[in-house]
Amino acid sequence: MSGTREDEMAERDGMESGRTCRMRNFDPANGSVWFRWNRKNINSIASLIHLRPARPTDAPRPGIMLYSFSSLQANEVYREIEMANVDAVYIAGGPHPSARPKEALQYFDYVVVGEGELALPRLLDALIQGLDPTGISGVACMRGREMVHNPPGETVDLDLFPPFKPPYIAPIEISRGCPWGCAYCQTPRLFGSSMRHRSIETIARFARFLKDVRFTTPNALAYGSDGRVPRLDKVERLLRSLADLGRPIYFGTFPSEVRPDFVSEKALELITRFCANKTLSIGGQSGSPRVLREIGRGHGVEEVADACDLSLDFGLVPQVDLILGLPMEGPDDQMATLELARWIVGRGGRVRAHSFTPLPGTPLERFAPALIEKEVASGLGRLALEGKLEGSWQPTPTGGTA
Repeated sequence: MSGTREDEMAERDGMESGRTCRMRNFDPANGSVWFRWNRKNINSIASLIHLRPARPTDAPRPGIMLYSFSSLQANEVYREIEMANVDAVYIAGGPHPSARPKEALQYFDYVVVGEGELALPRLLDALIQGLDPTGISGVACMRGREMVHNPPGETVDLDLFPPFKPPYIAPIEISRGCPWGCAYCQTPRLFGSSMRHRSIETIARFARFLKDVRFTTPNALAYGSDGRVPRLDKVERLLRSLADLGRPIYFGTFPSEVRPDFVSEKALELITRFCANKTLSIGGQSGSPRVLREIGRGHGVEEVADACDLSLDFGLVPQVDLILGLPMEGPDDQMATLELARWIVGRGGRVRAHSFTPLPGTPLERFAPALIEKEVASGLGRLALEGKLEGSWQPTPTGGTA
């Protein structure tokens, strides 16, 4: 049993009010700004750690502690901070804190909401100089029981900020934002519905640091476009420029993908001419036309099948992402997704199965995953045993406390 009702109310009130903003003087030259790294946030470290003097660490340290994390990491991060016995100011950023800043402020002193390139340096400068940071755009903190949150201001011009700075290396983020607004996806909620692109000149400059050139983007074949209508002339200019460097190029492969409705003979001709990849990552998501409509994908099952066939015609193995357990799925929808998976591997492709995770900030965040039908789970399991499917299709808890 816990303590008295008064104890429980005090504990609840403390959780509701969160941490109170603290201001202190710090000397970054003495190594007092730290970025808490793990294998899943290395790309964030590479893109942000150079903005102000900071060093990576594998545990909380005195000074200013920076964290970037997703929903699946949230509970682990919160436990670490609760157990930490160091004098530090904690700053959170990334997908989960951006979607649930008030939750994160139960553990953190500040949350950088959305893009960090502009807000984080301003916040650090204020803390280091002993100034009040509560008026900074894109920063949230608690004042007593109230959350003070200044919405993010201008969007980031990607060319003004390097994608990484050696010795911290990562795939090059070539585009940000997405116009499609898929109901399960955080990308347009974090970065907006208008696509922004790094210039070819900037991409090529940083590609020189990579042994093989890889990218992060919601849709590689949307480079240079509004995200709805391809601009393959710009894709060609990008790939041609990178090919001059003499390094292997992997385009439309993990950690990025392509939309099936952007796959065309012209697009695949460019990839096979300039790139080294033998696979193509395709976001298919469901074999049910109804589910695809309800999640707002903007394409049907036919486009997924056509993209697979075209890829195979050009000697590329399609690796298709499929989501199981979307809330609106019924047994027939799940069977349709299983049949699509069987068709893909029967043609010579591969499937990556994902369980639906209700991510905060998305239209589906309040919906529980649909139960996976036994026949569907068995069918996916057989494909996995045959080495034709990878991933996990059983529901996973999202983390967090809200």
